[in-house]
Amino acid sequence: MNSYEYFQVEALSPNIGGLVHGLDLSKGVDDDLFQAIHKAWMDHQVLFFRDQSITAQEHLDFAGMFGQYHIHPAAPYADGNPALMVIHTDRDSKRNNGSGWHSDVSADEQPPLGSFLHVHKVPSQGGDTLFSSMYAAYEALSSPMQSLLKGLEAQHVSDYTNLYGDHEPQREFPQAVHPVIRTHPVTKRKALYVNSGFTRHIVGLSRNESRQLLSFLFKHVENPTFQCRFKWQVNSLAMWDNRCVQHLAVWDYFPESRSGLRVTIAGDKPYFEG
Repeated sequence: MNSYEYFQVEALSPNIGGLVHGLDLSKGVDDDLFQAIHKAWMDHQVLFFRDQSITAQEHLDFAGMFGQYHIHPAAPYADGNPALMVIHTDRDSKRNNGSGWHSDVSADEQPPLGSFLHVHKVPSQGGDTLFSSMYAAYEALSSPMQSLLKGLEAQHVSDYTNLYGDHEPQREFPQAVHPVIRTHPVTKRKALYVNSGFTRHIVGLSRNESRQLLSFLFKHVENPTFQCRFKWQVNSLAMWDNRCVQHLAVWDYFPESRSGLRVTIAGDKPYFEG
């Protein structure tokens, strides 16, 4: 158990994830508490909170302390507010939100800094989310592979066509080129930054070279030693750092439902330094 000034954090694995004990977010977060939460977040990459009976506005207020809201290109939203992304899967869903390993909307020129998901309804069993540390993924690569990847960039492309039913997209589907290895702007640690959800091609490589290298890296991310797994309960909240984390939501609860609201915070342009 790691002690911070206002709460404790129970590590869920050696590489990623911390369960926060002793905080009720509905009571508000002042500047000192925010700094402690931010420090714990940078240490653990993903933080989990149980029994958080917060309103949608309190959810927005808490996430908004970390930056400007990021608006998803195509997802439906609640209360007429595009910053309140609806996460919902039931027996009639064509797909599950977050069904493959990814970093949220990495195809944006300035991808999200972090995401804050508050779950309101859970199935009787299943519905866990897996989180993988891209710090650990990078550090597990050999020195020659790290050297190769440091100089490369990759194209990220999004296509949400027909993924959200009749809901009209908020904006054009983005695409961007980002470094394969990015430097975290706060911790300065190196993280692998390609994902099977959005990364399509490594710039400058032939189609076959790119496909083979990306296939290796996508499989590498799935290594269980880089991961933690979170079992949702009603009113659980998770906040993950998209700059160094990928996640996958498991759809193993059909025909039951899982639903909640996600607030995402805008980030900056990924860069590599060093």
